[in-house]
Amino acid sequence: MQVELSFGRKGLLVELPEKAIAKIIRKPKFPIPEDPHALVAQALSYPILSKTLSEEAMGNKTACILVCDITRPVPNKLFLKPVIAELEAGGIPRDGITILIATGLHRPNLGEELEEVIGDPWVTENIRILNHDARDDTAIIHLGKTSTHQVPVGLNHHFVKADLKLVTGLVEPHFMAGYSGGRKVIAPGIAHHETIRTFHSARFMESPHAVSCNLDKNPLHKSQLEIVQMLGGKILALNTILDEERNLIHVNFGDVLASHTKAVNFARASCEIQVGRKFKTILTSSAGYPLDKTYYQTIKGMVTPLDILEPGGTLIIASECAEGIGSPEFRESQARLIEFGPASFLETLLSKEFAEIDEWESEMQLKPMRLGEVQLYCPGMSEEDQKLTGVKMIDDLHQAVAEAIERVNDAEVAVIPEGPYLVPFAAAQSD
Repeated sequence: MQVELSFGRKGLLVELPEKAIAKIIRKPKFPIPEDPHALVAQALSYPILSKTLSEEAMGNKTACILVCDITRPVPNKLFLKPVIAELEAGGIPRDGITILIATGLHRPNLGEELEEVIGDPWVTENIRILNHDARDDTAIIHLGKTSTHQVPVGLNHHFVKADLKLVTGLVEPHFMAGYSGGRKVIAPGIAHHETIRTFHSARFMESPHAVSCNLDKNPLHKSQLEIVQMLGGKILALNTILDEERNLIHVNFGDVLASHTKAVNFARASCEIQVGRKFKTILTSSAGYPLDKTYYQTIKGMVTPLDILEPGGTLIIASECAEGIGSPEFRESQARLIEFGPASFLETLLSKEFAEIDEWESEMQLKPMRLGEVQLYCPGMSEEDQKLTGVKMIDDLHQAVAEAIERVNDAEVAVIPEGPYLVPFAAAQSD
């Protein structure tokens, strides 16, 4: 039996062992709109707890549109130009509109990468586009601290000062914040490095509520909601949801919190898959391009299926990692993890007020390492980078699955072709 995993841009065919009994875990099929542009137009015409975008634009001189960076396959090409047309129809001049890429602490998106993110040459030629820089103190306005978790709040001044604020993004499971999109595009998307490093400190990361698909008592989500309130005024959002083939299946527009809540409710039916049991062997992916560009992002694919992994089981993941490990800071963090070992590495994190940049992904890797054995298929990764992963490297997925089956004497294998864009559960969720 062959299965195709999301891998790079082209996918990867895997021949499973003959004795394997595969449980293929996919998203349910949703209707694909004949005209996704019409779906966007409909969303803009029927806002959630707001006026239409052109009406909201009236009387304003400036607008700031947040878009996600290259790590998210958001269909910006479908909606940015219509959004800009609405802003102009409401009286905001073209030179008063700024698109701000919510990079968080990721690198800026420039050149061809920027063109890919925006997806529409007209937009790149006519609208000012900036990358957020979390390390640039001169670009930040500080708003104080959140009351619940004492998060220092600093946000990009282009967004804070804009008359009209619009958030765009993809609503999908997120292994710490529950779901991406909406409030998360603001923080950590355009936040100061101290805000981001507080969100990613161990006191947040080790919370049992900071997990995929959970918003109830999630400290990141609660803090993000408070940051939206601290900004004050009307903040709008356009939320998108994609299927496994990256088709747009849902889009809505309106008040940032209300529209995100409705988008999450739709996403739950698409992304939360009730499997009803655990498995001793799991074969998954890092969701292919663009999420599997680095090992840093690959860790998401190791964490999201943990609810269905039997303790002591084997989690096998395929990821292209065309750009290698990730940032210099993440390389240093992985080197510390390897040097200290999982338990001692975690001890170094627990007392920190601010996490070191990108070390939170190393901390998240501890979760699958505590539960079972992680194996990585990444044929293009250098030997130096392989040593920094801290997991077992494999060069043959067929053989790895066969050996895992023999080791546990159980032929049943869970296969998750799309990786972290869906979250399988062994039992029904209460949230």
